[in-house]
Formats: sequence, structure tokens, C-alpha cells
Amino acid sequence: MWDYTDKVKDHFLNPRNVGEIEDADGVGDVGSLACGDALKLFLKLDEHKRIKDAKFQTFGCASAIASSSALTEMIKGLTLEEAKKISNENIAEYLGGLPKEKMHCSVMGRDALEKAISHIKGEEEKKIEGEIVCECFGVTDREIERAVRENHLTSIKDVTDYVKAGGGCQNCHEKIQAIIDGILGVERPAKKEAPKLTNIQKIRLIEETLEREITPTLKKDGGDIALIDVDGDRVLVKLRGTCASCSKSELTLKHYVESKLRELVAPELEVEEVQ
Repeated sequence: MWDYTDKVKDHFLNPRNVGEIEDADGVGDVGSLACGDALKLFLKLDEHKRIKDAKFQTFGCASAIASSSALTEMIKGLTLEEAKKISNENIAEYLGGLPKEKMHCSVMGRDALEKAISHIKGEEEKKIEGEIVCECFGVTDREIERAVRENHLTSIKDVTDYVKAGGGCQNCHEKIQAIIDGILGVERPAKKEAPKLTNIQKIRLIEETLEREITPTLKKDGGDIALIDVDGDRVLVKLRGTCASCSKSELTLKHYVESKLRELVAPELEVEEVQ
């Protein structure tokens, strides 16, 4: 159970400014249902270009709702320049603090506000900058760098708490650590290259990993997997049982089977399903 402050509980149980503004001057839409959190922020200005009204719609946990509610209260009456200075830390402080594991909710509020302000100013929506580091949640290296610098983060867990990166398959942990080390000025030891596997060794390791790590998990849900062939770095498999007809079979292949094989056999492996 998260240790929420009374103010967080109040804004969760009695959220302010829920809804939408039909003639909003600015709208900021961030997150996605696939990632578990989504927020849409609406802003309306008065004749003096101050924020007269702010409303939100959100899908998420208690912290997401409380952070969104708090943000709308904080920005009313402010100019756009004043509102733009509000940080995710300011949102958390307004609520009397958030559990560290829930700081990404305040970051989502800050991002929605920035998007809504850009909309009002007629600025084109920024294209994704940088390279995707965390494929599970679509987080780029630039977003991770910003979170590390602004919030003085020092570990992968900190980064996950603030922007979710690293909270899925964990394949990006090494890249996240490299970003943290680069910002903190930590010199990383040179990585030793692992000895290259022969094709026979690779096939045996793949078979063992499927049998020991992957198949038992799939069978718990009535599914199964069969190794059909190994062609260089391509691992050809066939899903069976419930996995064969599941609408999320592609996610199972890429975010579970492929991730496990890359972790335990070789990082360059690619898993493909044969029909």
C-alpha cells in the first residue's frame, strides 16, 4: 500500500476540475492507455491572457488523478509564462509529496501543461527527439537525460519511477545506466566481448532456454511454443495452444520470448513466427 499524504487522498477522492472545455484555447494530450497512464489537459484564457479555467481527463492511478487535479488548481490565474515554470517537483510539493514510485504521474502533468501551452502559442507539436531507449514505454534518451538532470536521479530504479523507462522487459537497463553514468561523470569499465557462439552452441542454448524459462510460463496460460529453425540470428518458432489465437501474440514474441533469448543466449537474436 502506497503511503499517500492527506492532500493526495483528498485530490484523488474529490478531484477538482474533471471534464473538458469544448472551446479550449489549448489542449495537451500525453501518455497512452497501452502504457497504463493517459492525461488530457484543457486550458481557457481570459481577456488578459491568464488561465481562466483548466480541466482534465485522465486514465491512471490515484497519483495520476491527484497530480492532474492539483495541477489544474495551481495554474488558474497564471500567465502562460508563469505556468510554464511549474515543474513536476512543484506538483509533488503541492500535494505534500508523492511516493517515489509514483513521480512519473507528476511528470505526466508537467508534460501535458507544456503541450497545452505550445498549442495556445501555435507552436508545432515537437517531433520525438532522440532515440527510443525503452521500447516498452516509448521513452527516448532525451527524456531520460532530462529526468536525470532535473531530478538528480542516480539509479535505474529512479529513472523508472520518474519516466517508466526500464519498467518493462528491462532490456534497456544497460543503456539507461550508460546515460546516468554519462551525466554523473562516472567512467564505465570497458565491456569485454563475449566469446562468439558456434551455431550448434547457439541452437542448444536456445532449446534449453525455451524449455527451462519460456515454455513453462506459456503453458500456465494454456499456450506453448515450438522451435522450428535457427537461421543465423533469426529464431523461427511456432506458437501453439492459446498463444496461437491470442491477439497479443506479437507482444508475447517480442517482449517476452525474444527478450528472454536476447538476455540468456545472444543480444542480436530476432524471433519470428512461422505460419
